[in-house]
Amino acid sequence: MSYGQGGPQSQWDPWKPQSQQPWSSGADDGSPDWAALAEASETRNKRRRLLFIAGGGLATVAIGTAVAMAVVSANGGDPQAGPSNLPASASIPGSGGATPSFAPTSAPPPLDPEDFISSAKKDTAPLSADGLFPGKQLTMSGTVYKKGPTADTRSCATAAGGTLPKILTANGCTRLMRTTYSNGGIAVTVGVAVFDTAAQATKAKAQTNDQSIVRSLFGKGVKPFCDGAFCRSTRNAYGRYAYFTISGFTSGKDVTTKDTKVFRTGNDLAQFTANQIHRRGQAQASAAANR
Repeated sequence: MSYGQGGPQSQWDPWKPQSQQPWSSGADDGSPDWAALAEASETRNKRRRLLFIAGGGLATVAIGTAVAMAVVSANGGDPQAGPSNLPASASIPGSGGATPSFAPTSAPPPLDPEDFISSAKKDTAPLSADGLFPGKQLTMSGTVYKKGPTADTRSCATAAGGTLPKILTANGCTRLMRTTYSNGGIAVTVGVAVFDTAAQATKAKAQTNDQSIVRSLFGKGVKPFCDGAFCRSTRNAYGRYAYFTISGFTSGKDVTTKDTKVFRTGNDLAQFTANQIHRRGQAQASAAANR
């Protein structure tokens, strides 16, 4: 009796458990095919190494990408919006939708002193010759000038000479105060004409000329001066005040262009007068600011 071939022989797959191992084409002696087993083991090891290398490469790429993203994010802050070390999507701690409010810290602008001395309505502080020219002497440019007599009149024209009386009257002069200072045989009289507005004082000054003079004031230790002799005069205006000086020798000598000391004396007292008028404005501006 003969036997048929039966069903097909099962094929061995090293990756499938429970599969039968193949036998050699030789005699069926029951021993395994060692060459086939070694080849299968080598194939399996190669696959494992390839999977490991590929996986490691992907991990390296992933880590490198993560680091790169962290660096870009750290440097991505908007320098106009906040510190540059913040990410672009971050916000400064404590910032929110509401805008914080702060109490004002800057002081208001100071009041202008000239504004107070430009109108009789605001220039209300007490006014006198001794108030504008206090004390018994003053020092300008290192020179000491001794104070002499003072005078104060509401009839401005009577204390002026040349073309000045008419100018003062036409522009509404309300008062003319005078004071004399002297040093080393040189004397100077300062006259301050008061108007209601700065516009009046400015107009009066603009109308003056070299013949517009204030009358010299002597007495109280000061000999007569500039009474017929040539003298040096100045004129100017500041605020609602026009101020004048006349300087000369108490000996009666004429002043010439070479007499620089006389010129300096007149300039010193004119500057001092302007300073005093400005201080008057400063005092009133400060008082108004502190109310």
